[in-house]
Amino acid sequence: MAPPNVPLHRADGTPLRVLVVDDEVNIAELLVMALRYEGWEASMARTGSKAVSMAKQVRPDAVVLDMMLPDFDGMEVLRRVRGHSPDVPVLFLTARDTVEDRIAGLTAGGDDYVTKPFSLEEVVARLRGLMRRAGATSRRESPVLTVGDLTLDEDSHEVFRGGQEITLTATEFELLRFLMRNPRRVLSKAQILDRVWNYDFGGQANVVELYVSYLRKKVDAGRDPLIHTMRGAGYVLKPAG
Repeated sequence: MAPPNVPLHRADGTPLRVLVVDDEVNIAELLVMALRYEGWEASMARTGSKAVSMAKQVRPDAVVLDMMLPDFDGMEVLRRVRGHSPDVPVLFLTARDTVEDRIAGLTAGGDDYVTKPFSLEEVVARLRGLMRRAGATSRRESPVLTVGDLTLDEDSHEVFRGGQEITLTATEFELLRFLMRNPRRVLSKAQILDRVWNYDFGGQANVVELYVSYLRKKVDAGRDPLIHTMRGAGYVLKPAG
């Protein structure tokens, strides 16, 4: 297991994605906050059916899964999720602590098991171990992100397009970095606000629109566009052509 406070990433350097499934809102929200504090992308579902649909959409690197849900149990969620994501690590949460439950959960394909009440630190530590075994890494192979003819050096903060240097403000750089870490993925204004400006979505969509327009003038001006608007959904950065 990696030492504490060493950030883990996906193999391509992008943030790890974790899906939290629990019908107890307070527990789910605390877990999501703890996971985001680790620098991971965390999403939440409160029912089994929602968990299955979100797993297809989010393609998480790990799932934190409560055994008891209002529509069907965690083992049924596990079976359905594993149908399209056979290798995703699953950490079961349960209020029950019998040998039979542990055997049932692990036999069904769960990778680990935490009994309520639990500490957030324990859940995070277990997840770190599961995701490291699944291929998460604690260091980037390269600090340079590349999409098409656009490159961004996360260490030197240098940005080039087609060999021509682009000068960005600190906020423009963070916005471009977030887009480049998630190429071809549509990012909502709420996601961008949360990651770049570090506060929740609350009527500040105009801030995102303004900075995307600034970025376009510098990155896309006179060139085939890399930054695209998806009406009603958000923005996506993908190679031209």
